[in-house]
Amino acid sequence: MPSTVRPPRALPPNFSATEFRDALGMFATGVTIVTARTMDGTFVGLTANSFNSVSLTPPLVLWSLARSAGSMAAFSAGSHYAINILSADQQDLAKQFAMRDNDRFAGVQFELGAGGAPLIAGAAATFECFNRSRYEEGDHVIFVGEVERCTHRVGASPLLFHGGKFYAEHPL
Repeated sequence: MPSTVRPPRALPPNFSATEFRDALGMFATGVTIVTARTMDGTFVGLTANSFNSVSLTPPLVLWSLARSAGSMAAFSAGSHYAINILSADQQDLAKQFAMRDNDRFAGVQFELGAGGAPLIAGAAATFECFNRSRYEEGDHVIFVGEVERCTHRVGASPLLFHGGKFYAEHPL
């Protein structure tokens, strides 16, 4: 009969950080750009694939951000943000918002959502979120947003990320 005794903590990993990252890369994800507007009116945004639904009632979603991210203060202090799910033709935007030391919003078409966060034109879907809660775990902070508004484009193909490369959806 198997033992039901649980160890007091997790065992140390038997893999390197690179092996872990490579294994995580085998999980295909959608690609998002998370955006916000700071109290002084500055726009912040970044590419993220750490997005997930949490609850239908109330409508909750989550995403995570590295503690070391330059935008951490803006997202932690702000009351609202938007999660823009990119469409297959927005690969260049994903790259633009992933770069450091550039004007990420240069040439980007967007409108402001009800909470002040930029909603990127052409996105497959957008979620306008109240910054409900944050959880510090490891080297990231998990943000839980309460969705106040959402939209989607019927028939839009999402931008996908797998194994370090972008893909477009191809139905089986």
